[in-house]
Amino acid sequence: MWEIFKDWIFNSIQFFANIVGDWGLAIVIVTLIFRAILAPIMHTQIKSSYKMQKVQPLMTEIQEKFANDPTRMQEEMQKLYAESKFNPLAGCLPMLLQMPIFIAMFQSLREMGERDIDGTLSFYGLVNDLIMSPSVAFSQGFFAFLPYLILMLVFAFATFLPMILQTLKGDSKQRSTMLMTGVIMSVMMLWISWSTPAGVLLFWGTSSIVGIVQQQITNSLLRKADAKAEAEAPIKPVSVSVERKVKKKRPTKKR
Repeated sequence: MWEIFKDWIFNSIQFFANIVGDWGLAIVIVTLIFRAILAPIMHTQIKSSYKMQKVQPLMTEIQEKFANDPTRMQEEMQKLYAESKFNPLAGCLPMLLQMPIFIAMFQSLREMGERDIDGTLSFYGLVNDLIMSPSVAFSQGFFAFLPYLILMLVFAFATFLPMILQTLKGDSKQRSTMLMTGVIMSVMMLWISWSTPAGVLLFWGTSSIVGIVQQQITNSLLRKADAKAEAEAPIKPVSVSVERKVKKKRPTKKR
C-alpha cells in the first residue's frame, strides 16, 4: 500500500513534468497541490498555536501559584482550557495527519534516481541535477554548488522560521529560549541537507515557504477577529458603591 502511494506521487510529478517540460517546476506544482489539500488541517494547527500563545501567560501563572499542589494545578489548568476553549491536543493531531504525506513525498524524491526517467532532472537550468546532493555538487566548483547552497539555506531556515515568528510575540524569557532552539535546529538541518538530493530540498523549501505565508495570513485574520470581538463587546458601566456614613452624635460635655 505504501509503495502504491509513493508510485502515485511519482506519477503525479511525472505527469506535470510532461506538461510543463521541467521536473523541478513539476515538484513545485505537486507540492502546492499537497499544501492546498492540507490547508484546512494547517489552519487548525495554526489556530491552536495562536490560542496557546494567548493562554501561555495564564498557564505559567497557574504553574507558579500551585507548584506545590499538582492536583489543584491540574484542576485550574482544565478550568482554563474550558474557559478559553483551548485544546492542547488540537495542534498535535494535524501534524500527525500530514506526516505520512510528507514522508511519502520525501521518499519518492529520494528514490527518483532509481526510476526509469527520460530527460534531465533539472530545475530550468538553475539546478542542473535534482538527484544530486549539495555534497556532490560542492566537488564540482563553487558556481555549480551555489544553487544547492541556496536550497540548503531555504531548507534549513524556512523549516523553523514559522516557530520563531510565533515566539517573537511571547515574553523575553520564552523568546530567547526558542530563538536559541531555532538556531540549533537550523544548523542541524543544514547538516542533514548536505547529503540530501536537491529535489527533496526543493520540495521541503517550497512547502515551508507556503506554510510561512499561510501562518502569517491566518494569524492576521485571527488578530483582526479578536480586535473586532473586543470592539463589539458591550462596555459594562462602572458601578460605584457609595455608603453614606451616619454621623455620630457628639457626646455632650457634663457641666
